[in-house]
Amino acid sequence: MFKRAICLVAAAGTLALGTAACSSSASGSSGSGSAALPTVRLMVGGIDKQIYLPYQLAQDLGFYKKYGVNVELSTEQQGGVGAEDAMASGQVDMAGAWYIHTIDFQAKGKDVIDIVQLSGAPGEREMCATNSGVHSAADFKGKTLGVTDLGSGTDELTQFLASQQGISHSDYHTLAAGAGATAIAAIQGGSAQCVMTTQPTVGALESKHLAYPAIDLATTSGATAALGGAWPAAGVLAQASWVKSHQKATQAVVDALVATMHWIATHSAADIAAEMPPQFVSNSTITKAQYIAGLTTDKGQFLPDGIMPAGGPKTVYAMEKVIGVDTSKVTLGDTFTNQYALAANKLEGFTVTTTPATSAG
Repeated sequence: MFKRAICLVAAAGTLALGTAACSSSASGSSGSGSAALPTVRLMVGGIDKQIYLPYQLAQDLGFYKKYGVNVELSTEQQGGVGAEDAMASGQVDMAGAWYIHTIDFQAKGKDVIDIVQLSGAPGEREMCATNSGVHSAADFKGKTLGVTDLGSGTDELTQFLASQQGISHSDYHTLAAGAGATAIAAIQGGSAQCVMTTQPTVGALESKHLAYPAIDLATTSGATAALGGAWPAAGVLAQASWVKSHQKATQAVVDALVATMHWIATHSAADIAAEMPPQFVSNSTITKAQYIAGLTTDKGQFLPDGIMPAGGPKTVYAMEKVIGVDTSKVTLGDTFTNQYALAANKLEGFTVTTTPATSAG
């Protein structure tokens, strides 16, 4: 279920950002200013979403080139499946996507690894229409629930939340609602009673008085309460074989992103918004003030040091088993590494504040 990549596009999919064009070379260069730099193609699962802002922020701050790599960013057209599938098939080198997919890939015999962890919570909220009558997962039965795409991380999270209340996947309907305008339309048009979505869509739904948050997975405390522990979400995924053969480029990408996470931790939501592409923070669905307000509330999901948190992999692994993923082929310690993030923090003299997960999870 592969999706065609597009070069950095805004939420509505119509406004190009004017950065480097998408490339088909994993080792080429992108111009006279970076001829000596290795090039890495990184596709993000919705680059205008707040949960995925570090990838673009690193570019806008100039950190990729500062740390010795030319990163060509792209975004999948819609949903949450395409970026990691494009990486696993070799269309791009890395994916900005959720850690959970490393377990999904290993279950299918594909060796994919998370090389740096950017968030410790999904950043999602279950937004339910004002007339839906849904206030928890116990109310999911008989409803149509929107997810970014079928088989996506939001689909799996929805299944898990339902299962905790004894509700099976067949007890409710699933709609691929995407994000942004399409998710809003699903609520507004009544094709879904709830959608699992992130900022800035959350803020847009609230400002239009179309929906309210029934379940909070956006904050660390909310995710821990709903999911039973730290739930690492956004990270950088790559094929283990690619990482092994591109050590320098891998470390450079992680160096840049760890520096970005430290920058996020030491700056305000308004500072961050000022560095992002204008069309990400102010468009037909959201104002800049709403973007900043949402980010202020949810900024705590971002890890300050890029370290996979202790217990996080076990929480995600346990969820996968509950929703029926065959994990018999999965070696949890092979799904992530803190090697590159620890080296990046040491390089800059940053203090590691996240307790690292070990190879045992």
